[in-house]
Amino acid sequence: MKFAEFSNPIFEKSILDYHVKDDVDTPILNPYPLKSIEYYLYLKNWIDTVQWHLEDIIRDPNIHPNEALKIKRRIDKSNQDRTDLVELIDSYFLDKYKDVKVLDDATINTESPAWAIDRLSILALKIYHMQEQVDRKETTPEHHEACMKKLKVLKEQQVDLGTAINQLLDDIQAGRKYMKVYKQMKMYNDPALNPVLYGKK
Repeated sequence: MKFAEFSNPIFEKSILDYHVKDDVDTPILNPYPLKSIEYYLYLKNWIDTVQWHLEDIIRDPNIHPNEALKIKRRIDKSNQDRTDLVELIDSYFLDKYKDVKVLDDATINTESPAWAIDRLSILALKIYHMQEQVDRKETTPEHHEACMKKLKVLKEQQVDLGTAINQLLDDIQAGRKYMKVYKQMKMYNDPALNPVLYGKK
């Protein structure tokens, strides 16, 4: 089975599991073996799903500023967790393809496999929530039609992105492309790099 087709059901399971309670404080119950690639894919999507709903909550026009600040900091931590996990998934691919003989004319891709898979995870969320909009009964026909069109585009995008991910991994496995992973080096969370945190005047 190709990797995109392997990943999508795991993302969908995470989304469905989250929506049993639909609560950002629901503890994760990852059903896959610890440190397996399935475990990391499920965790990746769970982080994305919780953050999706935190982003909804923080946009409430009546939210108290103190609560908004708490959620903003929670989103910041979620973004860091997400980045760390993407790099971990890339490490899985680096190890998997470490013995591949890279061809002399091999090229590098604009993004690593795991960052493309990150987008696939977000697409699964977009599809789930657009389907929710399609299924709403109290909306206008115009709203329903607009959401149907968007859902169709999202599903087409999911197929196209999955195809591109599979092709990238095939190319890496065949030595036609090679991987390099650059750590994100985010500066705003680092007390040694953020001027506000290290007290620059």
